[in-house]
Amino acid sequence: MLVTFSCPAYADITMFGDVAVHLLKLMGHTGTVPSALLADDVAPALARLEAALASGETEMQLDASAADDDNEPPVSLDHRAFPLLELLKAAATDHCNVMWDKNT
Repeated sequence: MLVTFSCPAYADITMFGDVAVHLLKLMGHTGTVPSALLADDVAPALARLEAALASGETEMQLDASAADDDNEPPVSLDHRAFPLLELLKAAATDHCNVMWDKNT
């Protein structure tokens, strides 16, 4: 599953579903897809996500089956979260809602 985040203030962001749900939970959301954040809730959600990422206790557990055949190092959650952080910052600045939905 892929999840696409959107708001009028920033380009759409698409990420893998497991990563998206994990980031949503770090933001204090239930992880439900599809769903949305109202404009007033964006800044607090952004602050919770930034605090969780800064704490360093956010690493996701990946299955062994998700390992890459090329033995590439895993991409950290901080790097995966960067586009979403930028979208949330833009949404907070422009005071607009953020929505997300799954792509099939």
